[in-house]
Amino acid sequence: MAIFDIKLPKSIAKALNIPQSDPRRQQLKVLKKLMRKARFTEFGQRYRFDEALLSRHPGKKFQQLVPTYDYNKIYETWWHKAKDGIPDVCWPGVIKYFALSSGTSDATSKFIPITKDLIRSNTITSFKQLLSLTRYENVPKSAVGKGWLILGGSTQLQKGPTYFAGDLSGIQQKNIPFWFQGLGLYKPGKKIAKVKDWATKLEEVVANAPNWDIGFIVGVPAWLQLCMENVIEHYKLNNIHEMWPNLAFYVHGGVAMEPYKKGFEKLLGKPITYIETYLASEGFLAYQNRQDTNGMHLALNNNIFFEFVPFDDKNFDSEGNMVEEPAAYMLHEIEENKDYSILISTNAGAWRYAIGDTVKLIDRERSEIVITGRTKHFLSLVGEHLSVDNMNKAIEMVSTELNISIPEFTVAGIPYGSFFAHQWYVATDDKVNAEELRLRIDAKLKELNDDYEVERKHALKAVMVDVLSEKTFMDFMQARGKVGGQHKFPRVLKGKMLEDWQKFLKGEKVK
Repeated sequence: MAIFDIKLPKSIAKALNIPQSDPRRQQLKVLKKLMRKARFTEFGQRYRFDEALLSRHPGKKFQQLVPTYDYNKIYETWWHKAKDGIPDVCWPGVIKYFALSSGTSDATSKFIPITKDLIRSNTITSFKQLLSLTRYENVPKSAVGKGWLILGGSTQLQKGPTYFAGDLSGIQQKNIPFWFQGLGLYKPGKKIAKVKDWATKLEEVVANAPNWDIGFIVGVPAWLQLCMENVIEHYKLNNIHEMWPNLAFYVHGGVAMEPYKKGFEKLLGKPITYIETYLASEGFLAYQNRQDTNGMHLALNNNIFFEFVPFDDKNFDSEGNMVEEPAAYMLHEIEENKDYSILISTNAGAWRYAIGDTVKLIDRERSEIVITGRTKHFLSLVGEHLSVDNMNKAIEMVSTELNISIPEFTVAGIPYGSFFAHQWYVATDDKVNAEELRLRIDAKLKELNDDYEVERKHALKAVMVDVLSEKTFMDFMQARGKVGGQHKFPRVLKGKMLEDWQKFLKGEKVK
């Protein structure tokens, strides 16, 4: 049965057909809906949601009444109560699920509240993206009705006093709609999805691979690449399409795909379509809904209210921490091609919450954005303002020029005499001259970033590159217990993560 012929539940079908209107109107409608639902919560009473709802300008009033939050501030003030089982804290009812997320900049686990309302919203946005495939040209639509191999976190969740906790991907998979599961599209299936140990899960996927007709693969690039490599090696194939001839789509997110594409293409027998998503632990924020674009369409009418804080010295300190009262704007107020930190308010009780990502609006008419990095994953030791986006583009350009695959890399800012330097660690299993790689990366960054070019003449005195195997990066993640699922290697190393990495490279044990 073709998935486009499925009769969806009425509530889902209705949500998928919300009429389009201008971004300002859509977003104000979302904000009012969120405030109406949460007005009797402790948070809604404290910050006078009723007053904002009665205002002639509810968006501006909401911004005046409600402070901004990062994770530590909102958890210590509000979310810890919900985790203790107290109802109606930031969202009506008791929170039954928490997504465990360490992100890539903090060693400690974060507990992000997940509600049934949020899970439903994520599902609706997923199907909006799926339906957008009908507009794609020259791609095999028949693949949509084939299996979906979703390699996420374990659905075997940790049990707390009043809640269950685990990876968002595991929680979301555990709540996959019954009608989707009933069609037999979901792989690897409930039993394998429960497995916590990544190596064991991978063995099960490899063993079952011949039984599946896969059209979609979904997950973090590094781990999906490893999965396909194992299938090819185990069954002595030339490429993955010999096992799954209908594989046509890869849904990815969380990290830029470009560094992985060369490695992926070596495993394919024919081209596939890459579809980018912006699915954070806090919600499904945006998705690619048309071909031949780098941008993702913001989910403006599905229970997420967006605000944007200019990512500059007025609103953030040198460590990437947001000031107490930043300037925040709605989507219709921001400029194209300028970096902003994104704030969200959601139907899981996140309010004016900084998720730590920076984005650029690249198409106002289509409300399309690109992710440019993390507020704490940038290097500006001396004013070079080097973003993850700059790094990704430089690596992509260099790997193309040298015809090598660079699936992983990370950068650290370090002292260099009385000045500073950038230390790069680059993963490639191809032959490359480290000095040539260093010179090319440095040259590309000068082309991409004027501030970087200026500072390379002054206080940023050196750029160093260590070439390592891809296995080294994977082994480090395994040593830290960050294997499979949603775990991604950070593009910038700071603090304890940098200390652990340096110890690991010296052969010392990492906790």
